[in-house]
Order: sequence, then structure tokens, then C-alpha cells
Amino acid sequence: MSWNGLLKRRSGVAEILGAFALYGVYEVVRGFGGHDIGAAMLNTDKIVGLEEHLGFFWEKTIQDVSLSLPGADATLGIAYMALHFLGTALFLVWAHRRRPDAFPLLRTAIVFATALALIGYLAFPAAPPRLAELGFRDAVSDGAGVNLSSDLLGALYNPVAAVPSLHFGYAVIVGAGLALFATRRWVRWVGIAYPFVMLYVIVATGNHFFVDAVAGGLVVATAWWLARLVTERRARLAPSYA
Repeated sequence: MSWNGLLKRRSGVAEILGAFALYGVYEVVRGFGGHDIGAAMLNTDKIVGLEEHLGFFWEKTIQDVSLSLPGADATLGIAYMALHFLGTALFLVWAHRRRPDAFPLLRTAIVFATALALIGYLAFPAAPPRLAELGFRDAVSDGAGVNLSSDLLGALYNPVAAVPSLHFGYAVIVGAGLALFATRRWVRWVGIAYPFVMLYVIVATGNHFFVDAVAGGLVVATAWWLARLVTERRARLAPSYA
């Protein structure tokens, strides 16, 4: 695909098909990252050691307090699935329809973030808290009825592809997009709050450490910078295509 093709806003149907294709490629490549549990556990130990050294290894406490509330496991488990998939999809539909000028930047940032995350998964396999044998519960499996460790889902994704967290990374793109491009003030405030809500959800469900989220934020910052670079370059060159 040429840069011009990637940065061009297409019809809604074409964008949906492109999103499905991107996610399919992402899952296939992510799955080929290997399932070296030994290396993943060692890397997780490094993450925990870093957080303990810096004084913010709070994930277990946050989960324990959160899941002590009635119905919290189901609520958080459903939120973990719905916000990432449905929330991101609805945001892209909104941007495509309401902010067509900003849509190429937002979509391209997601593409770059996905590509950079795949590099991270291949280079640094890490077990999520729920698989790290640290006493975390799997709130998504327990509460939402979706067994993330099942043979079926295990064949579709790599369970040790946790760093960076694209749940948090995509949430940053959605939040930034709403905060920067929405016209209503309350929607902009939703955008500001959204990444923090996602951070809480991924920690409380036992799916990510804070370090995973930090890595996701760095990936998105890089992806956003690259997306701006190529979209602005296309805008400068646009008159030469006429």
C-alpha cells in the first residue's frame, strides 16, 4: 500500500474492510511471536522488580480492592472487552463521519502504533499479571465468561504479548482524538478521562502492569508523531497531484 493510499480517507465500507484486514494481520503476526513462557516469566519478573524499585507496584492491591465490590468482576471484564473493540470502532466511525479532516491522522496513528507494538511483542515477550503466578485473578475469564487462556483463543492470539499495552495505547489515541477534535466540551472531557478509565480496567482485571501502559503510551506518542509527519507531508505535496 502506498503512503497516498494509506493517508486517503475512503468510504465507510472500505475503511471497515481495511480495519478488519489490519486486525487480522495483527493477530496472525502477534501469534507468530512465540509462546516462550520461560522468557516471558523472566521479563515479567523484571517488570515487577522495576515497579517495586520505583515504588509503584500497586496492581495487586488495586485488583483486590476492586474485585471485593459486588459485581465488579463482571463489570470490569465486560469493560475490558467492550471498550477496546467497540469503543475504538465507534470512535473511528465518529471521526470518519464528523471529522473527516482529522480521520487520516487518527487512522494512520493506529496503524503505526499497531506495527510498533508487534515489534515490542516479538522483542520482549512478557506474561500478564493473571499468568504471572503472583496471585492475580483473571477477571475477564471469571466475570465476562471469556476464557482468555482457552485453546481456541490461545490459537488466535499470543498470551505473552502484553508489552506494550495496546488496550491503553488505543485508548490514548481515542482520548486524544476526542479531546482535540470534538466540538462539545463534555465530549472533550470524556476524551481526557478515557485513557485513565482504561488504565484502571486493564490493571484491575489482571491483564497489564503499569509498565505495560507506559510502554503503550510511548508507542502511541511515536506513532502519533510519525502519523503527523506523513500526513503533513502529504498535505504539503497535495497541490502537485492536481
